[in-house]
Amino acid sequence: MTRKVRADAIDNHAHIVATARQAIAAEGVDVPMRELARRAGLGIATLYRHFPTRTELINAALAGDVAACRADMQAALAEPDAWTALSGVIRQFAEHQIRAPGLNEALLGSHTAGDAFRNDRQAHAAALEQLVARAQQQRVLRRGTSVTDVRVGLMAISLLRPTQANRQPNALRTLLGLLLAGLHSPDH
Repeated sequence: MTRKVRADAIDNHAHIVATARQAIAAEGVDVPMRELARRAGLGIATLYRHFPTRTELINAALAGDVAACRADMQAALAEPDAWTALSGVIRQFAEHQIRAPGLNEALLGSHTAGDAFRNDRQAHAAALEQLVARAQQQRVLRRGTSVTDVRVGLMAISLLRPTQANRQPNALRTLLGLLLAGLHSPDH
């Protein structure tokens, strides 16, 4: 005999995920469960009934964004122009950093919240290596630039917080421009 899920329980579940998505986007993956329950307007017991662990809630909140990143990376790998592909991935990373820093933290960082996305993390790392190698082959990447150099640039972007970008709206654009100019071959 299967138990019918109440409509309010389904609504609560969706509301908790949406609330967590917004909180993680604004503050990262370390938002306390009590704070998430408060923002959702629910008791902590209700939150834990739906998501017994923080990791389960973070995974549910980020699953859609991770799927979109996966699709973006596949599109970059399919792009024949190596510079368009690599610079596009870097631009998307920067956009995610401003809109949803928790996504980069979980997907590409070392935070335990990203454990569920380990396969995606490995696939992203392998895809970045392919994009850099292709950019090197097409000679659109500055000579001597490695995938490690590109990752250092991504780390610099990840240090920029949304509050900083809001106070200095051109900060991300400036940093991104400097990074891409430094990576792009002066011969192209």
